[in-house]
Amino acid sequence: MAQVKRIRRNVSGIILLDKPLGFTSNAALQKVRWLLNAEKAGHTGSLDPLATGVLPLCFGEATKFSQYLLDSDKGYETLMQLGKTTTTADAEGEVLQTRPVTVGRADIEAVLPAFRGDISQIPPMYSALKRDGQPLYKLARAGEVVEREPRSVTIARLELLACEGDTARLAVDCTKGTYIRTLVEDIGEKLGCGAYVAQLRRTQAGPFTLAQTVTLEELEAVHAEGGNEAVDRFLMPSDSGLLDWPLLQFSEHSSFYWLHGQPVRAPDAPKFGMVRVQDHEGRFIGIGEVSEDGRIAPRRLIRSE
Repeated sequence: MAQVKRIRRNVSGIILLDKPLGFTSNAALQKVRWLLNAEKAGHTGSLDPLATGVLPLCFGEATKFSQYLLDSDKGYETLMQLGKTTTTADAEGEVLQTRPVTVGRADIEAVLPAFRGDISQIPPMYSALKRDGQPLYKLARAGEVVEREPRSVTIARLELLACEGDTARLAVDCTKGTYIRTLVEDIGEKLGCGAYVAQLRRTQAGPFTLAQTVTLEELEAVHAEGGNEAVDRFLMPSDSGLLDWPLLQFSEHSSFYWLHGQPVRAPDAPKFGMVRVQDHEGRFIGIGEVSEDGRIAPRRLIRSE
């Protein structure tokens, strides 16, 4: 008997998932996509299986704006295990070296200023960065180590929350592309005892915080009671990650031409930069950029919300 192809729904919006421990970001995405029966889906930056916390999942038209969440600042809390280093710089790797821990709160506080502000990081071998089309983590698993270019990142906040025995808990606010595993490993070397990430929780992604998230268990419970449509109640508008952008509302005339790819003028437009755009009925219809002549050029469009 031929298998009946599942007809997926055209739903749009963002679900803020509290990613569970042990899931890859893609596995979590596919699970929620199944619960929604959504046609199109994407996530906004990977979290390691070891990590939990804020993972914005984009569906339908919202996937057009996922890049702006990828580029946004992030916040984390991490538990740093002192005295050991591992192959992956986290608890999932094999222990490479064990050293005595003779440092305390004052010692940790003393080294943290060196890691605040603009710093340089060498990405870990166990990362999704690619070399000649191959992810570095695949090369690492094969025992290969290749040279990686340092990258500049900014640590806006680095605070010691707690210190007990051979562990320390840190809060980190940082720019995109920051590797918390590398940060912890580098702090451990500065302390002279080594360290790895024992726990990692993302507390913020762009404008989104843990307080706004929903768990996979909550989504499954709602789905069990009401099916795919019941899960829709957790969908936030497609422009939820862009609420700090200037908002323009076009007339019916301007909306028509703008949605057909034509730049238009708006009397209340800023002099430069990116803007969110609504039509005359208040529906989000895309994002635009103010050009030199003052017109709003369409950059990403949606037909309806």
